[in-house]
Amino acid sequence: MVSALLRSFRSAFAGIGWALHTQRNLKIHALATLCVISLGFTVNLSAWKWCTILGCISLVWMAELMNSALEILCDRITNEPDEHIRRAKDAAAGAVLICAIISVIVAAIVFL
Repeated sequence: MVSALLRSFRSAFAGIGWALHTQRNLKIHALATLCVISLGFTVNLSAWKWCTILGCISLVWMAELMNSALEILCDRITNEPDEHIRRAKDAAAGAVLICAIISVIVAAIVFL
């Protein structure tokens, strides 16, 4: 049981590593994450502000990873133009955009 659990963690970290290595937008999110966390330490955020910031960071990362997974899966299904696949990819990208915009607004409220 422990070995299966460790394998699942290894797979999860491998997925994150792959995405960080290959996905440009996740690299941008990683840089933004480092900047926001550094700023948080600089201004000595309160606990509730840290929870808010970390919640936003995790939401953006989760959305970006799910978007990447969906894109890879769709590309595996077909490389031919397909309206349904385009809509699915656009919707997933839209989810990331909404998370990122709301996170910037939250950061502005927290830091300003």
